[in-house]
Amino acid sequence: MNRKSADRKRLVLVGNGMAGISVIEQLLKLTNDYDITVIGGEPHPNYNRIQLSYVLEGSKTIDDIILNSMEWYRDNGITLHTGVRVTQADTERKLVYTDRLEPLPYDALIFAMGSRPFILPIPGADKEGVVGFRDIHDCEIMLEAAATYRKAAVIGGGLLGLEAAKGLVGKGMDVTVVHLMDTLMERQLDATAAEMLKADLEAQGLKFRMGVKTTELIGGARVEGLRFENGEVLEAQLVVMAAGIKANVEPAAASGIAVRRGILVDDSLRTSAPDVYAVGECCEHRETVYGLVAPLFEQAAVLAKRLAGDAEAVYEGSTVATKLKISGVDVFSAGEFQEMEEHTVLKLQDSWKRTYKKVLLRDGAIVGGILYGNADDSQQLAKWVKANTLMDADIHAALFGGGGCCGKEKKLVSIAAMDDAEIVCGCNGVTKGTITHAIRENGFTTIDEVKMATGATRSCGGCKPVVEQILQYVLGDRYHGAAKKEGICPCTDLSRDEIVAAIRDKRLTHVREVMHVLHWKEEEGCSKCRPAINYYLGMLWPEHEDEPESRFVNERLHANIQKDGTFSVIPRMYGGVTSPKELRKIADIADKYQVKMVKLTGGQRIDLLGVTKADLPNIWAELDMPSGYGYAKALRTVKTCVGSMFCRFGTQDSISMGIELEKRFERLDMPAKFKMAVNGCPRNCAESGIKDLGIVGNDGGWELYVGGNGGTKLRKADLLSKVKTDEELIAISSAFIQYYRENGKYLERTSDFIERAGLETVIRAVVENEENRSQLIARIEEALTHVQDPWKKTVHNETVRRQLFETVEVAPAAKQ
Repeated sequence: MNRKSADRKRLVLVGNGMAGISVIEQLLKLTNDYDITVIGGEPHPNYNRIQLSYVLEGSKTIDDIILNSMEWYRDNGITLHTGVRVTQADTERKLVYTDRLEPLPYDALIFAMGSRPFILPIPGADKEGVVGFRDIHDCEIMLEAAATYRKAAVIGGGLLGLEAAKGLVGKGMDVTVVHLMDTLMERQLDATAAEMLKADLEAQGLKFRMGVKTTELIGGARVEGLRFENGEVLEAQLVVMAAGIKANVEPAAASGIAVRRGILVDDSLRTSAPDVYAVGECCEHRETVYGLVAPLFEQAAVLAKRLAGDAEAVYEGSTVATKLKISGVDVFSAGEFQEMEEHTVLKLQDSWKRTYKKVLLRDGAIVGGILYGNADDSQQLAKWVKANTLMDADIHAALFGGGGCCGKEKKLVSIAAMDDAEIVCGCNGVTKGTITHAIRENGFTTIDEVKMATGATRSCGGCKPVVEQILQYVLGDRYHGAAKKEGICPCTDLSRDEIVAAIRDKRLTHVREVMHVLHWKEEEGCSKCRPAINYYLGMLWPEHEDEPESRFVNERLHANIQKDGTFSVIPRMYGGVTSPKELRKIADIADKYQVKMVKLTGGQRIDLLGVTKADLPNIWAELDMPSGYGYAKALRTVKTCVGSMFCRFGTQDSISMGIELEKRFERLDMPAKFKMAVNGCPRNCAESGIKDLGIVGNDGGWELYVGGNGGTKLRKADLLSKVKTDEELIAISSAFIQYYRENGKYLERTSDFIERAGLETVIRAVVENEENRSQLIARIEEALTHVQDPWKKTVHNETVRRQLFETVEVAPAAKQ
């Protein structure tokens, strides 16, 4: 966490949007030299403005598009002022003035105020129901209107206007796009692609008035329609202005800083004032003001490096690439797109499949292109355009088919050539390096996993093909293609990772709350998802109060139900060690309650079989021994040999270590049942090779093995680490268990988890990365401080015990 310090420089960021906060995010990775203050005009934390169209159409909520929560600012020591307007800066005294706060001193100042919609200067533009489409407030106005009124008009047939129009259609409105030009998106598409787009959008319910000029908005206090230059009137109770944007330059201009269309900056993103910088839609670089997000992230990366002391970092401009984010329409444009005499033109159009591809060359180099109907090659085309790559046979084959290398090999070569700093996901500013790091560190194998961890593909999805190629490149032979997305059960389409991320991001704390907020198909859930959610809540929030009604019947009754309806009771015997006193007590209870069978288990414990449901509470109370958790998704047993305490071959005290580990982790919930074994020598009498965590002692210390299974899916455990001391053994064991708790799927044994995650990934996270290991240990220690023994709570509280055992219905237990 950043902490305020007198020796740190004071950095003030004016603007709480994507560009400015991207600077801060990058800067925090590079240095801790700044005390940071952020001033935002909206009453919200940083959010993804690009995804407003999804909020409008209803596929996302406002909470879904928050990029950095209020907790993020606090955790990073950032002072955030929301709902505050900056009026100007005194660049000599280095003070920032606002409409609400005392003057704020700075050592470095960043203007990142973005832009505002261009509102046509026509009569009626100030009426109620006339709105731009730039922020959450605009979106809320549009949603409110969509719930009340029927007809809407969107002025502007560019990228933003079409997204707004499609969102309103999705809300049931009758929407007409009014455009001054004869073709849609004329700044990104040629006539052919524009006409295909118009036809496809008409098929989705949009209407168009092309080549018309709006001269007046008519109505009373609220807008009722548009009047065109030819006198025609179009009815509308909501008018969205999407005819362009204007950079917010007023505070900079009032400060005496040079502005034209935007705040003028050089290749270091510096303004005309010392120690004052600008990024994003409010700045003008080399006579260009960018209105798309990818250039803004590129600017942010450069400025962060500059502020961290990298004098070599420069911004030389961006290649503009555009992708339309409308369901059912795949369209992409980069660089030059209108044919000129100096261009060599490559085209491929399929009217039946409704695909169109055009690439423009100048002197043999790729300078621009359009993809319509299939934009899988969009990221690669954008890269070739940016680099002015010379067209060759392989590239031609990759784009237009036929000849050259196979597509798979060509894609891998292109991914290998990408720089780690190159942005893959323009919507969220995710680089190739971030994605490859996430894959390697976490063992990701699917696009969904990458999406949840990094945000790549989360917005428009245009980068999905490249993310898949990166997965293929990093994993090599371990890559098996994009896994089909399946929910954790029929009640939901959400995966384990999506549910966990939502619980974390939305701070959900109860099973029913999770199902309600995440729109479960079955309101009550099922025996598969309810225990899973209960586990995820406890894993994420150690203070979570367990919800017994969401557990399997075996766990609720603290006994395993048998095929005849009776139960088996297994008291815990730490490390398989007992005493004559315990044995006598067990024997007396077996006689008293006419237990059908007394059996020694494979985990070195005694199992009382054939116990009736009515006798369970009394048996547990009279035993007064901890439950052996023979039913739990937790540590079941720690099997031990006698080790150096008695065995002539023993080199380590396996019994003491087994008891210590069992007492340490015995009550901790895990994704599935978990078995351990500790051997005092390599003779392996306790069968460590087929346990979830197996430990083998030798003359030099201990060996730790993971992922073993002696059940229906027999699997030999893999060597995780070799350690010399007991302290190291406990540390590595703790880190592995917590890593499994946080990343394993519910009911997924470690044998399956190791195969899915990859042993090398686990070793890097648990053994080699000391910082990550320390964090895992800290989290499991925190979890252990909050663990409550549900067995003890039930057995030693008579009221709870009676209510539970008398009211619970005995249903078949789920597969354990």
